[in-house]
Amino acid sequence: MKVKDADILFIPGAVGLDEGHWLSRWQGRLSTGRSLASKAGDAAALTACIADAVNNETKPTVLVAHGDGVAAAVQAISRFKTAVAGAFLVSPWTPDEPLPAGPLPFPSILVASRNDPKYSFDHAEQMAGDWGSLFIDAGEIGGIDSASGHGPWPEGSMTFARFVSRLAPN
Repeated sequence: MKVKDADILFIPGAVGLDEGHWLSRWQGRLSTGRSLASKAGDAAALTACIADAVNNETKPTVLVAHGDGVAAAVQAISRFKTAVAGAFLVSPWTPDEPLPAGPLPFPSILVASRNDPKYSFDHAEQMAGDWGSLFIDAGEIGGIDSASGHGPWPEGSMTFARFVSRLAPN
């Protein structure tokens, strides 16, 4: 699949993000991408927003989630009425409530840093295994956000492009 043939849903999480964050930059470069956001701190509203967006897309959908947006995306799966082509999941903050543990119903990649203070690297690796996601150990690179120097994040962009190129349309 080509990126232009998919609806890319960027999910920054309930805390939002700044214009220098890689999610914001990628969205600005991809004409078929749009950001989903909710009121700060409202994870339930973000989960509902994701489900509504997926269910209203007309092209194959690819989810791109960061931080607590990863948990919201995974929790929204049970509400999807249309298929998702794939998910690119980065820095999966550990939520207060348990996440679904079975394999995701679509291909996915989970990228995790060894020293992000918002989650345990071992738990991220466990989630990837539970979900059947390709796990990418990004090394000790912090939060994979603009604060850790990952505004443009070219390595992530290349990995995302390769991932999407291998997805089959729904």
